[in-house]
Amino acid sequence: MSKDSPASPPPAATPLTRAVLEIDTYAAGLGWDQPARLFALVDTGRLRAEEPELAERLGLDEGAAAGTLTPVEQEEVPADVPLDEFLATIGWPDAVAGCALTIERLMLPPSAEASVPEDLDEAALAAWVAKHPERQEVRMTVAVLRDGDRESALRLREKDSELDVLTGSDLVPGLAQALEATFAA
Repeated sequence: MSKDSPASPPPAATPLTRAVLEIDTYAAGLGWDQPARLFALVDTGRLRAEEPELAERLGLDEGAAAGTLTPVEQEEVPADVPLDEFLATIGWPDAVAGCALTIERLMLPPSAEASVPEDLDEAALAAWVAKHPERQEVRMTVAVLRDGDRESALRLREKDSELDVLTGSDLVPGLAQALEATFAA
């Protein structure tokens, strides 16, 4: 992330909400059909104190608000490993306050969930959803802190605008739980 990021989260938002919206804006700038991206969330003040060269490369000035979080993109998420298996291999050093993941998926509206055929394996379900006329492409950005705080941002491809990003703490609970598990040691 950089100081040139166009994100301007609401001033009243929590540091975690601001970090999620910053990541969402960054991902939106890369366009759609992108791989999943994993981020460490670090306390900006601690980052400036302990890693001044990195803080300078990220464009973090000393005027950043106390308690803010800086997303630091990690190595690429492997596309050939199921996401839950990949997340199970992650452990974070103490300097990492939280983590976030942005990923694109197809989703169905709640009204279509009743028509999902039973007994489909994961691949068959994905194929069925991909053909459903009400499917929607969505980018999900989910973040968690070590203390259990969560935040999410959802952006629909058909409404690809910062004004249409939905945020909430429990929009993608399964992914939030999987990210929280990366802090269990």
